[in-house]
Amino acid sequence: MTPFIQHKSLRLTCLLILGACCVLGFAPFYQYAASILSVAGLCFFWQKSISPREAAVDGFVYGLGLFGTGIYWIYISLHDFGGMPSFMAGLSTFLLAAFMALFTGAIGALSKQLARDNKKVMLIAIPLIWALSDWSRSWIFTGFPWLSMGYSQIPNSPVAGYLPIIGIYGVSVISVWVASLVAYWFTVTPDHQTVKKRYVFISILSIILTGALLKQISWTKAAGVPTTVSLLQGNIPQDIKWDPDTAAQTMLQYTHMAEQSSAKLIIMPETALPVIASELPAEIKSRLLQHAVKNDSDILIGMVEREQGEYFNSVLNIGVSQNSAYRKSHLVPFGEFIPFKTIFGWIYRDWLNMPLSDLSRGNKHQSPMQVAGEKVAINICYEDVFGEEIIRQLPAATLLVNVSNDAWYGNSFAADQHMQFSQARAMETGRMMLRATNTGATAIISNQGKIIAHAPHFKQTTLDGTAQGYTGMTPYILWGNWPIVTFCLCLIVFLWRRNRSVHIQNL
Repeated sequence: MTPFIQHKSLRLTCLLILGACCVLGFAPFYQYAASILSVAGLCFFWQKSISPREAAVDGFVYGLGLFGTGIYWIYISLHDFGGMPSFMAGLSTFLLAAFMALFTGAIGALSKQLARDNKKVMLIAIPLIWALSDWSRSWIFTGFPWLSMGYSQIPNSPVAGYLPIIGIYGVSVISVWVASLVAYWFTVTPDHQTVKKRYVFISILSIILTGALLKQISWTKAAGVPTTVSLLQGNIPQDIKWDPDTAAQTMLQYTHMAEQSSAKLIIMPETALPVIASELPAEIKSRLLQHAVKNDSDILIGMVEREQGEYFNSVLNIGVSQNSAYRKSHLVPFGEFIPFKTIFGWIYRDWLNMPLSDLSRGNKHQSPMQVAGEKVAINICYEDVFGEEIIRQLPAATLLVNVSNDAWYGNSFAADQHMQFSQARAMETGRMMLRATNTGATAIISNQGKIIAHAPHFKQTTLDGTAQGYTGMTPYILWGNWPIVTFCLCLIVFLWRRNRSVHIQNL
């Protein structure tokens, strides 16, 4: 190894910086090549590492840089809006980043162990294990797949062309594979160097060109005529959103914004009206219904429902279509429900001041809402992070709608990163996505993941536009995540058995 790589403090500092630079591939930066090069740097260090233990340390430090930079906004949520003391908020944020970094550490250790210093095997093992790591983070402890590597390529990278076929974890495989090929370029031995580099170049070029060609395929087709839409962004400060003294003013504000719209579909953000649905003032309900009937339109309203002592984060419809409701089914631990109440309940009692922190789950399988001539698949806030859950309402749905409130995270990367998830869901399903949020990022996203219109953050405004419904199925709608997960597992088992056989023969 070179003296630089042998110098532990320099190596770890470099890995920490590389991890932080990986964030540039995610929103709001969208510099997808930066993430590829960042991971390539990590793969280079892994190739040069002398043991699985060293590879684990390298991966963990890289992960600290990635997650420490990429999810720093957790501190804002806990301290600024949750009321947690600064020390505890900082410690909690660090511990979450460290926990996430354990996954990148495990990627390094398992890849090195599986390869047994065979660079070609490691070239394949790293992207496979990385994708499985991203997928594991999507379900362990109810899931936190933030900064999964595939998202760094959405929507502009040629690699994003694979998304409608193999989903976001498939794109993780492809993007990390490109990165590992770049790293391999710089680690090949002088023997037959020209030939090996030629194969590496051809491989990278083939992956990129194939992805670019796949992006030209229209997996779904337009259905019906475009629908006019208005996305309402109330910009209600989080610290007063649930204040009883301002609730009436908030409801009047959103009612007035809706009455100013002539769109066929008007969408309010998550819990836009800070009142239990059954207690919505008759005057507000009457005004909204009268406007919808007059306009021959429908209004989707984020509110909390109460039923038999349980509370649900819901979206309800008021308008000319049949009344219907969607209840959020994937809740955020500690934010929307308290796991292990007997153990963690004291945190909420003594340190946090979060409303609606103990909600109930809606049904996992809910039908699309039939409003404004479209079949709308609703998802609330964090639910658009999980592609396998979005496709439950497909292919029946013609349009996707996400209502959110990212005011919890202040003026940070969080809202834009969240919007990038919606862009991925649009590309995976071949449907447009409409995002109505309290403070940003409110946007109209095309079925190819492009942002057609985007409201400025932290401004009371209405984003007007049109939405086109789409029908048909992408391969991802049909298959979900299981084909790519099964492929990765099977290939890892194959590599393990092959290397084990070679090792036994050499004894």
